Amino acid sequence: MSKKVAEIVVDALQKAGAKRIYGIPGDTINHFTNAVAKSDLRWITVRHEEVGAFAAGGESYMTGELSVCAGTCGPGSLHFVNGIYESHRNGAPVVLIASDVARTESGFNFPQEVDQKKIYEQHSHFCEYISHPSQARRIVTKAAQAALTKRGVAVVIVNGDMFTETDEDAMEWEVYRPQPVCRPNDAEMAELAAMVDAASKVSVYAGIGARDAREEIIAFCEKVKAPMVHTTRAKEFLEPNNPYNVGVNGILGNKAGVEALEDADLVISLGCDFAYTQFYPEAKKIVQIDIDPTHLGRRSAINMGLVGDAKTTFAALTPLVAPKSDDSHLQTHLKQWAEDLKGYDQEGEEHDPDLIHPQFVANMLDAKAADDAIFVSDVGTAMVWMLRHLKANGKRRFLNSLLHGTMASGMPQAMGAKLAYPDRQVIAMCGDGGLTMLMGDLLTLVQEDIPLKLVVFHNNTLGFVEMEQRVEGLVDHFTGLHNPDFAKLAEACGFAGWHVEQAGELEAAMDAWLRHEGPALLDVHVNQMELVMPPRVEVSQVASTALFGVKAVLDGRTKEVVDLLRNNFLR
Repeated sequence: MSKKVAEIVVDALQKAGAKRIYGIPGDTINHFTNAVAKSDLRWITVRHEEVGAFAAGGESYMTGELSVCAGTCGPGSLHFVNGIYESHRNGAPVVLIASDVARTESGFNFPQEVDQKKIYEQHSHFCEYISHPSQARRIVTKAAQAALTKRGVAVVIVNGDMFTETDEDAMEWEVYRPQPVCRPNDAEMAELAAMVDAASKVSVYAGIGARDAREEIIAFCEKVKAPMVHTTRAKEFLEPNNPYNVGVNGILGNKAGVEALEDADLVISLGCDFAYTQFYPEAKKIVQIDIDPTHLGRRSAINMGLVGDAKTTFAALTPLVAPKSDDSHLQTHLKQWAEDLKGYDQEGEEHDPDLIHPQFVANMLDAKAADDAIFVSDVGTAMVWMLRHLKANGKRRFLNSLLHGTMASGMPQAMGAKLAYPDRQVIAMCGDGGLTMLMGDLLTLVQEDIPLKLVVFHNNTLGFVEMEQRVEGLVDHFTGLHNPDFAKLAEACGFAGWHVEQAGELEAAMDAWLRHEGPALLDVHVNQMELVMPPRVEVSQVASTALFGVKAVLDGRTKEVVDLLRNNFLR
């Protein structure tokens, strides 16, 4: 019995493990959504397709399973672009069903006609048309397989009239998800072991590619007395209950993390593709191990590049190296890590009744949130407070836009995470700039009954941009925001909101917000003049900030300079 292409596509998505489809219905996908309505897939109607792509990516990042977006021809499918880029860079297995005008009109500049392939093949593992009804299951299945095995986005493009075509659908196409193991050859392993034995101070720099190798890293660090530094994306996987962890490298990192790499004789970079060359140690021996050979040596000069998965490679390496007894290198950086953590706690203490520092909010959230909470943040300062002040314990999950660096991802990605895990506490840590960019989808929380918790770090500015400008010695321009009372906005959308302007009001409001059963928003007015301090303050940064002070005074903004000093250096 023949089936419509729309029915075949829906069935293939279900068999690949998809549970939800995000999008806005209309014209070229109406037959597709009709097939979805007859299936077990849940359609989530969003107010903006970008939100749908973010939400699908948030769901798939957390589950490792397939989620789907679907868009109408032209603008409908184009609106997904930014969220699709974000999901692909995050390694979230998402399939986008992008539609186009009917084949009879294709090629004639018909209204809303767009070459979706040219748009999406730039940032996907798979991007193909269904050119004949007999290809429907095969194309969708191979798209799902690419998304799941390569960790990223796959795009299937379908002309609207193709959905109504029929096919016998006789061939059984399936998704295969092999899990091979890979390590360097024996000679390379022996050479690496010799380098480890020859070095007196070894440090491990582990990225998200080492997410499955926590136990192997700990065993290696124990044997050679090595501190482990991790990237921000690897926080939730490698930080918990790890006695060798000394934090994070980079501008968002901490002093121990930076110095543990600088002080080492040998740095083993494991599953790490951290992009900022200036934060790699200079004139040191760096060995890089990565499953992707194209990643070797692209961020920093290295002495040796090896191909292997982190777990298998380190499991094979540890028996080959000689144990070390001198743990002074390790202890130095563990001591500094303890000081760094103490500093984060102190930053969260609130002594001024007239304002609320954002670290105070983050520390309280860390203490009150569930042990298995899922946190998703916007980029900018909200991301910093998450990474520095929320503790990973092996149960909590974290997501932010660290590779694509897009605004507005926090709330939508958290929405997808909450749909995937309805019984877990999911908290979106939103900047006021990020939330307002896509705040129309606050209505989706009510319409789709998604009991998400949102906390807004309300500082009336694009805070990270403002900081960037000031550190460069510039007077900040065009960063101010005129915002609503977000609690009242939430209530207007149909869900609960709390508004806090004094530190003494925060605890009771946060308790009520977290207890609330439906979607809820906590609007906290935080210090606008908060600086994100790097792991080490360079002379050039101090000089540039001082230069901002001079320029601001000359520009008639003396009060801002006073507030900057008072709120960051004199508390």
